[in-house]
Amino acid sequence: MVDRSGKFEGDNPFDICKRWIAESEDGELNDPNAIALSTVSEDGMPNVRMVLLKNIDHSAFVFFTNFGSQKAIEIFDCGKASFVWHSKFLRRQIRVRGITSLESELASDEYYKSRSLKSRLGAWASIQSKPLNSRKILLDRVETFTESLGDDPARPKFWGGFRIAPTEIEFWAEGEARLHDRFLWSKRDQDGQWSIERLFP
Repeated sequence: MVDRSGKFEGDNPFDICKRWIAESEDGELNDPNAIALSTVSEDGMPNVRMVLLKNIDHSAFVFFTNFGSQKAIEIFDCGKASFVWHSKFLRRQIRVRGITSLESELASDEYYKSRSLKSRLGAWASIQSKPLNSRKILLDRVETFTESLGDDPARPKFWGGFRIAPTEIEFWAEGEARLHDRFLWSKRDQDGQWSIERLFP
């Protein structure tokens, strides 16, 4: 049995993740739910970018994006993704690797409706990751969609959520003299049981 008292305590890794992010909210300057999402292109070149983690449920981590974006294309192609969440305030990080799938239409609709009107219209206007000759073109597109869609636009079908169902979750906390604490939760498949081991820093 691995001793995981204090900040690492808990029998459910998703609950630990939610607790750590909640604990960071008072000290982070911006976006305590920001994660660095990593994907891989079909030629094996890695890509990483910051996105906002919008939900943690009983089996997956959820974020939302344009399905035509580079990250979405690479996720559709590979079926896997990883991310790291880092808190400078708490001096902790969470690393996740897992299998991807689409979030439900209902959940994507609900989250889309919760966004500001400008953000909803922006989702329609942006051809994400594609070349843009000037900012004016983007702003003109926003204006066009504002006129055509009004003040209650439906979610575009090219925009929605991805789920990352983890096969590994690593919790890391800074230790004195760089003797950090690391605990790796892992399982062979989605229906398997978690195994936990402490790692050297």
